[in-house]
Amino acid sequence: MAEQAIGPLLLVGCGKMGGAMLEGWRARGLTAAGCAIVEPSPDPRYSGLADISLHDGPDGLAADFRPGVVVLAVKPQSMDGVLPAYRRFAGPGTVFLSIAAGKTIAYFERALGPAAIVRAMPNTPAAVGEGMTVAVPSARVSAAQRQACDALLAAVGDVAWVEDEGLIDAVTAVSGGGPAYVFLLIECLAEAGREAGLPADLAMRLARTTVAGSGALVRRSSEPAATLRRNVTSPNGTTQEALAVLMADDGLQPLMTRAIAAATRRSRELAG
Repeated sequence: MAEQAIGPLLLVGCGKMGGAMLEGWRARGLTAAGCAIVEPSPDPRYSGLADISLHDGPDGLAADFRPGVVVLAVKPQSMDGVLPAYRRFAGPGTVFLSIAAGKTIAYFERALGPAAIVRAMPNTPAAVGEGMTVAVPSARVSAAQRQACDALLAAVGDVAWVEDEGLIDAVTAVSGGGPAYVFLLIECLAEAGREAGLPADLAMRLARTTVAGSGALVRRSSEPAATLRRNVTSPNGTTQEALAVLMADDGLQPLMTRAIAAATRRSRELAG
């Protein structure tokens, strides 16, 4: 059964992340009230659909169009040039939901004036409905608007909310960049297997499937990650030998802590 429609919606930017979100919304029936897309190069598969209208620029939107939610899914470096055209929608009846990394609530308030803003940080697994998004609302966001944004973000994965916008920098470092760290783990695991004598293609297959399966296991299990780790580790066995290296004082944890600190610091620099 389709969920209650939220809208009308305006999606500004329909690239990989915007497109992934749109697919999730349509699967849940969230575009039933209508969705307008502004995208210079839209995917042809969205042409002619009853619940979607396509526009190559904001001038194509009807003068009386009043979206309930404006989703800003353009690249951060393009935002300065894109945002002014949507200032006319700023008002109590519309909430702006941004997924642009590094663009703060204050930035949008300067550009849009008195607008309700939700700043969200999703990650790329949203493309397969397995994303993790953390969102923070501005003071003007109503309970109903927050609920609407939550439903839109939940269409592509898990959603968490924070009240302190300063936490978004650490969120960006952990979950925003997290997929890259996992992909690097796959690369390193495969290379280590190759150096141990495995054919390169088999080593990569083992690494990819093991990481994917482990992710599915931790997703479905109610056990803490530490318990799942211990369940794999036989006393005095091979895994324990490997973990003795990874969990040493100079092992994985201090390395990851430094990496997240560096990413958090850079996120603050970009937001400033």
